[in-house]
Amino acid sequence: MALPGLAISTDQGQLTGQGLEGFYHAGRRVLSRCRIRVAGREPVVVQARTTAADRARFVATARVAQGGGPDPDVVVERTRRADGTERILLYSSAARPLRLPVEVALGTDLADLGAIASGRAGPELPATVHDSGLRWSCAAGEATVTADPPPADALASAGLLRWELDLPPGGTAGLELRVRLDGAGPVRAVGRAATSPLTSARATGDHSAVQPLLHTSIEDLRSLLLRDPADPTDTHLAAGAPWRCGLAPADALAAARMALPLGTRLAAGTLRTLARTQLRGRTAQSGLIPGPRRDAGAHLPPACTGTEATLLFPTLLAEAFRWGLSHQETQELLPTAERCLAWMRAAVGDTTYLCDPPSGGPARCETQAHAHRAAVLGADLLDAFDRPGGAALREWGRALRTAFRRDFWVEDRGGGRPAAARGPDGRPVPHLGAAAAHLLDTGLLGGGELAPGLLDRVQTEQLARLLGGPAMDSGWGLRGLGTNEEGYNPFGHRTGTVRVHETAIAVSGLAAAGYEKEAGSLLRGLLAAAEAFGHRLPEMYAGERRTDGSAPLPHPAACRPAATAAASGVLLLSTLAGIRPDVPAGTVTLRPVRSVPLGEIVLTGLRVAEAPFSVRVSRLGLAMAEEVAEGLRLKA
Repeated sequence: MALPGLAISTDQGQLTGQGLEGFYHAGRRVLSRCRIRVAGREPVVVQARTTAADRARFVATARVAQGGGPDPDVVVERTRRADGTERILLYSSAARPLRLPVEVALGTDLADLGAIASGRAGPELPATVHDSGLRWSCAAGEATVTADPPPADALASAGLLRWELDLPPGGTAGLELRVRLDGAGPVRAVGRAATSPLTSARATGDHSAVQPLLHTSIEDLRSLLLRDPADPTDTHLAAGAPWRCGLAPADALAAARMALPLGTRLAAGTLRTLARTQLRGRTAQSGLIPGPRRDAGAHLPPACTGTEATLLFPTLLAEAFRWGLSHQETQELLPTAERCLAWMRAAVGDTTYLCDPPSGGPARCETQAHAHRAAVLGADLLDAFDRPGGAALREWGRALRTAFRRDFWVEDRGGGRPAAARGPDGRPVPHLGAAAAHLLDTGLLGGGELAPGLLDRVQTEQLARLLGGPAMDSGWGLRGLGTNEEGYNPFGHRTGTVRVHETAIAVSGLAAAGYEKEAGSLLRGLLAAAEAFGHRLPEMYAGERRTDGSAPLPHPAACRPAATAAASGVLLLSTLAGIRPDVPAGTVTLRPVRSVPLGEIVLTGLRVAEAPFSVRVSRLGLAMAEEVAEGLRLKA
């Protein structure tokens, strides 16, 4: 994929029109069927590989000579790109010249992805011959397939293009198909442009997974980039493919935050894009960044991702400023952040906790973590720009910490746990889930220091023990709900699957808090899962227990690639180096994971202060910056 282009097929390479197969542009299927026959037969596929985020290569063989035995004498190679281009090459190993009839059967329904997913795609449309290919039309638009070289014959009734290709002994011949949605123009993927907001960082080290994980993560992030139609210079990430190829505010902000080691340009574009969506006026929702509802599992009502996005906005702006977002850009976005913080304080009102939804909803554990972090980092940001309001935010943050440690901690014989939420009646919802990991994600302040958290030292230690225990750590990552909890389902969207984003948050938070054993176990499990998924992690997969010889089970509704899962690869590896910049103060603090769970690791091509930054963590757990912007001082 390279949005707005996307191509889906099985490992057989043929597009059969079944299920989701096809070429897509901006969520519409432009071509659903593309089947090749050579000398009257479908070639036998022997290899299928995703060679980059935006292209795949299929190799097949065919036997065309009579009486030639079992060995194939023609190799058919198809290179498919997300921009709607397919290159077909034929290689001959026959001892005599070959004249091969090649047929490509084409068809489409021009259905949108939602209709296809719900089984309402409709039949294929009739084709007409157009130029050097075929055209299909309906009320939703028109699509064309053009061929180079032009076919010798085109049959509209069958949707068929035919060629007679001459191959000398050891020779090659080829053709190229171009799929276009009329009026859309060529697909120009944002991530492939010279102005891509993501740097080309690299990772090397003792562990074999670090290099392909970072490479694939960056490739996938680039493939998910979209431009804001209101200002095409601003880019943001789509949530994931194939189901969520558009803007999901909370996911876009969370992914941009985890991707800060690759530069602040993505964060800036995401913040400006969402600033344009912020609600204004004299209503209770003024200052809110809208977002859809999200399922929260069996124990809680759906949550509003707009609440999460509104709280993430000031957090991302404050941390991007520490990573090197310019003073001017930060100042321009500061009024939006102030309105987010004002909405938060208004939604809390005279109470202590932020409920979701604000009127009558539960006070969720993770919502309090997001709100507390927004208040503390927001106060830090307001002070840096001599804006009022910082003191009041800090005072509320202190009150929230005191109340949370008292009201949200559920004592039990195992040492206690944080409640998943408090209901409108004040009673705790005691179930232990991965959302508790957000309590460890306290945020970055000035001077390389982390903000205080909602839990005290003893509670943090107990939470680390729980997250690292067998009920939560599946061996492949952190389960969404503990195995001992009522309603646990290893395939449950929020009740048992491993969600990559929350596992990465847990690894980062545990490492920062000094619980490196638990962080290392989750990290190694996630890397093992990444290897099983070809280093392209889905947003979630089943929380089944890892055993010898097992592999993580994919979830049928998961996006892959997904913005938060891809950005998690960046967060995981940068966590090992413990990079904590404070560009306004001219410092970079390095707090590496001393236990070096992956051995030596070298990260090059990162960005701090919009300049290259490289760091090495030795097998002894010592970090050394090998490339740093001029004027930045290193702190241990």
